[in-house]
Amino acid sequence: MRTPEQILRESITIAVVGASRHPDKEAHTVPRQMLRHGWRVIPVNPYVDEIWGERCYPTLGAIPEPVDLVNVFRPSADTPPVAKQAVAIRAKALWLQQDIMSEEAREIAEAAGLDYVENYCIAVERARSQVTRLRSDTP
Repeated sequence: MRTPEQILRESITIAVVGASRHPDKEAHTVPRQMLRHGWRVIPVNPYVDEIWGERCYPTLGAIPEPVDLVNVFRPSADTPPVAKQAVAIRAKALWLQQDIMSEEAREIAEAAGLDYVENYCIAVERARSQVTRLRSDTP
């Protein structure tokens, strides 16, 4: 099992389930920060066409490219189906944001060999470990 820092260092593409178009919400600002620091961030939200200039997908399964890390901004009760989708798309890790926890999601992810983080902000870990990806097209 990789540490949160290792997951970030080894991930390139992050799918954000529950990404928000509203700039005052953490589900908007946190993934935007990851985008600014060089990750490929793909928003997943069935109600929005585009966030941060990136095409939005209704589900993880609709994303037409490989995903390294699934980052979740949904209520804890909604996370087991997300874990199943993460397994189905062969993501390498599932990360539930601050205050989001699910024993069932953990069991699903770990049984399939995914690294798992819960109740921890991805942007806090990025800042703590000072991880940045280099991309020439970062906004």
